[in-house]
Amino acid sequence: MDKKSLRQKAKVERQKLTQEEIEDKSLAIANQLLRMDIWDKLYYHLFLTIEEQKEINTEYILQILAGKDKEIVISKCEFATLGMMHFLLTDNTKIKKNSYNVPEPVDGLEVPDTKIDVVFVPLLAYDKQGNRVGYGKGFYDNFLSKCKPETIKIGLSFFPPEEKINDVSENDVKLDFCVTPEGIISF
Repeated sequence: MDKKSLRQKAKVERQKLTQEEIEDKSLAIANQLLRMDIWDKLYYHLFLTIEEQKEINTEYILQILAGKDKEIVISKCEFATLGMMHFLLTDNTKIKKNSYNVPEPVDGLEVPDTKIDVVFVPLLAYDKQGNRVGYGKGFYDNFLSKCKPETIKIGLSFFPPEEKINDVSENDVKLDFCVTPEGIISF
């Protein structure tokens, strides 16, 4: 299936989920993450939930990271360049939704791409080869391509993988893992 069709399919599937299902599945994903061998790292990049898109509630992952005393990094999108700026999440970080309802830090201590050890990657769909489909602007592919080669890229999804995404481009950055409520898929 092509990315456009997968985007539409995934959005329809997400809309069917109740708030209770989203919470249960989000908690199950956070619990699956605890089984992974990733907790010896320091800088973890996490996306903040776009509730209107019925995304995974990343609050549970935030609690795990805070409990393990990790450095939590969140991003702000730069629409002119399709780039992202990354900031350390602290008690003083002010969060504001942008025009797409994406919660973002207003300002803060900037963290370079190359410092980040683990990235939890949002997605709409993904395939058995580790390719992902996002919202289509390329923010995460641009960001992930600037990370160090050993940065661990972990997709988070409510759903199982698709067989194959037909229109993968050379700029698409593959995932290392995808975590679902049912388990961990390694690519």
